[in-house]
Amino acid sequence: MEEQTPFTNRVDLAELSQITQNIKNEISRVIVGQDKTIELMLTALLANGHVLLEGVPGVAKTLLAKLMAKSISTNFARVQFTPDLMPSDVLGTSIFNMGTSRFEFKAGPIFSNLVLIDEINRAPAKTQAALFEVMEERQVTMDGKCRKMDAPFIVLATQNPVEHEGTYRLPEAQMDRFLFKIELNYPSLDEEITLLSNAQGRGVRPELSLINPVANSQQIVALQALVTQVLVEPELIRYIAQTVEKTRNSNALYLGASPRASLAILNGSKAYAAIQGRDFVTPEDIKFVMVPVLTHRVILTPEKEMEGVQTHTVIQQIIDSIEIPR
Repeated sequence: MEEQTPFTNRVDLAELSQITQNIKNEISRVIVGQDKTIELMLTALLANGHVLLEGVPGVAKTLLAKLMAKSISTNFARVQFTPDLMPSDVLGTSIFNMGTSRFEFKAGPIFSNLVLIDEINRAPAKTQAALFEVMEERQVTMDGKCRKMDAPFIVLATQNPVEHEGTYRLPEAQMDRFLFKIELNYPSLDEEITLLSNAQGRGVRPELSLINPVANSQQIVALQALVTQVLVEPELIRYIAQTVEKTRNSNALYLGASPRASLAILNGSKAYAAIQGRDFVTPEDIKFVMVPVLTHRVILTPEKEMEGVQTHTVIQQIIDSIEIPR
């Protein structure tokens, strides 16, 4: 019987697999459960996309973002959005230097590699709008000068879906700039018991001290470039386009997804495939990223909202209605 040749990737993903596994291991030293959330955050990191973490208070949204930042040796900044926050508090401003008699630009916290924006929906529209350019084009234009962001540049934002007093709804243009919207749920009973058991004897909030950097900025940029080489077959590209196109024709949706959503699914599925150790995308990779890519990019019809239908339920129905290419 003829011996089969072992499968080998066209692209060497050994370093990528090792680094992503190391980051997972570091985060898992503190976080119990949330495996899918961590996978999606790593996928977004490698796909060079921003993430919106949504969940009730106390489900570790902020902690997750800080743990990921701590596991990577890179510049990190945190901005707490409040109703009185001004765009200059985020982007920076020009200050007059008496010694040189010139205005000098003082960069804001957005000029970092990983930026945590806590409670993003608490800032008014003008401050939210200040993020439009930097999140999409990785640059800030002020005083007639264009200032490029250093790579990698990833925004990790959090918001509370329950509390509405003192909040401002994110505009659709802002939502569309996030690669994923990840909804964090309560842990299971067993996970919460494990969480409490691990917390015993640690002292007061020692979580970040347990985490060691296992990658640096240069490595992340190199891995992001590697992900672009992952292969997507033509029939899978058509599958992505069919799914997004169907959101625009669904009777349950007032607003369908844009071509940016198609690109997000493409790039996200390539990153997830690479994390799984493959240099080619499968239908399962695409299905894994579809809901977090689409759920914040579509709007239910008023009738469906009144019926209490959930957006992710409609998206899942659309996904299930399309034949998976084999």
